Amino acid sequence: MNERQNHTTGQNSPVTVIGLGPMGQAMTRSLLAAGHPVTVWNRTASRADGVVAEGARLAATPAEAVEASDLVILSLTDYQAMYDILDGATGSLAGRTLVNLSSDTPDRSREAATWAAGHGATFLTGGVMVPAPMVGTEAAHVYYSGPGSVMESHLATLTLLGTPKYLGEDLGLAQMMYQAQLAVFLTTLSALMHATAMLGTAGMKAREALPELLGSADSIGAILRAGEEHPGTALDAGEHPGDLSTVTMMGATSDHIVETSTSLGLDLALPLAVQAHYRRAIENGHGGDNWTRIIDSIRDPR
Repeated sequence: MNERQNHTTGQNSPVTVIGLGPMGQAMTRSLLAAGHPVTVWNRTASRADGVVAEGARLAATPAEAVEASDLVILSLTDYQAMYDILDGATGSLAGRTLVNLSSDTPDRSREAATWAAGHGATFLTGGVMVPAPMVGTEAAHVYYSGPGSVMESHLATLTLLGTPKYLGEDLGLAQMMYQAQLAVFLTTLSALMHATAMLGTAGMKAREALPELLGSADSIGAILRAGEEHPGTALDAGEHPGDLSTVTMMGATSDHIVETSTSLGLDLALPLAVQAHYRRAIENGHGGDNWTRIIDSIRDPR
């Protein structure tokens, strides 16, 4: 192992964090607590005050921040922010590893890896699957994709942010998983607020409604796991047995939700979208199949 490799993988190797929103600050604190020297940079310098008081060093420029460490972690609004910040520091990127934990599309992740390679840097993309207060705890996990050798060389350091879940070489896959997870999360949040609004029209307070509604949300995992050692096996096989629930039955329920929401004067965007999934499946002759058949028109809305 040469001197540079030892510097990169050493137990207390320096790390740079660019972007000091709540997530970036939490990452910085986790790294500092483990004994890593951490250099930080943020467009609004005052956001660094707290972590600097705890031992981080504030760089004056993005180039200075990049040059301080072989491992550079980015926690930004999107990938465009990376370009905006680092376009003036591209001369400092050669030989370094950029780990972009910002949210964006899989295609932009792949494009960013090509951009980084053009400046001599290696690239990992990732998605943090917990809110900032949970970063660095046992409950935290982070999806990564990119070159396996690069992932392995920084594994010990990245583990400090949360359990790493490496998905493979495809630079877009971690971002795809992140977006898929957030599709479930955001849709569920909207559904909970829609349901709370429904009950609110009958005079039920949110503090009364949410405990009941959260029970339904919690049960979804158990429903999907029932009868399969590995959930999704039947989906992969294209099997949709309608012995427990059917598209027609679930579609009728979606019709009732739309009717109720309409009568209450609520926003219909979410219930109409759900109703459309079931109506298309019925139109395609799958009313007797399990509700999972709606995946067909989601995969191919034509």
